[in-house]
Amino acid sequence: MSLRTIFYSLPSSWRFLARRLYYLPTDWWELAAGKRAPLQPPKGLIYTGGGDFLKEGSRLLERFVRIGGLQPHHQVLDIGSGIGRVAIPMTPYLNKRGFYEGFDVVELGVRWCQEHISRRFPNFQFQYVPLANDLYRKDGTDAATFHFPYGENQFDFVIANSVFTHMLPKEVDNYLKEIQRVLKPGGKCYATFFILNAASISLMAEQPDFQFRHDHGHYRLFDEKVKAANVAFEEDYLIRELLNANQLKAVETHYGYWCGRNKEACEDFQDFVLVEKLKSL
Repeated sequence: MSLRTIFYSLPSSWRFLARRLYYLPTDWWELAAGKRAPLQPPKGLIYTGGGDFLKEGSRLLERFVRIGGLQPHHQVLDIGSGIGRVAIPMTPYLNKRGFYEGFDVVELGVRWCQEHISRRFPNFQFQYVPLANDLYRKDGTDAATFHFPYGENQFDFVIANSVFTHMLPKEVDNYLKEIQRVLKPGGKCYATFFILNAASISLMAEQPDFQFRHDHGHYRLFDEKVKAANVAFEEDYLIRELLNANQLKAVETHYGYWCGRNKEACEDFQDFVLVEKLKSL
């Protein structure tokens, strides 16, 4: 049994506690030694992603600019804003005309961002949205019917980094409808997925520690007991039934190394798709 599987076997509230306790000595030492930057959360509070927190955020921002065309004056929506991984490196990038909105299902991450980011940068705002997700919480609003608290045609750029990898088809479909609604015509969305196609399925068979063994037709689950742990979608279904059906066009697709591809040839672990809202419907 892998560490990932053991971690997912814990109740959702225990996962946060386990991480907090694991990193407690390091967090105490960094605080006492003055080794933690003002806009850097304690490791024990970082509940999403891996690697160097600040470097990974900066790498994502570079990608948004290079591939997604993000501009300093853009209005940005960060779905699943976490504890500021994307927001922090974006604070010196967005100018006075630019604006950032983020929402997340984990209240502690939103509170940290409000206290440490919004107080210094008023054009960065965060909202807590109590959505049900068995990876983070058992109760809450159904993500399949959730209405984003923003107006139509409001954003130039939407980020869904490691969001759809933890959602089931009806939830993804609703979020894509909402993304289409809040994006300006011609606006872009950066979204990550685990994409199933002939190549990834073949390669995945050689990766014993990262398998989507539970087949549900157009999608597969990593863990049947914690459905939101990791979710993979068949590529044709993703493009035809989820993106195109919601008047969104996949402009670029970059495959990740999660399934065993050469890491050096990939941009990231997860696959990601640059999506554009069609200018005329």
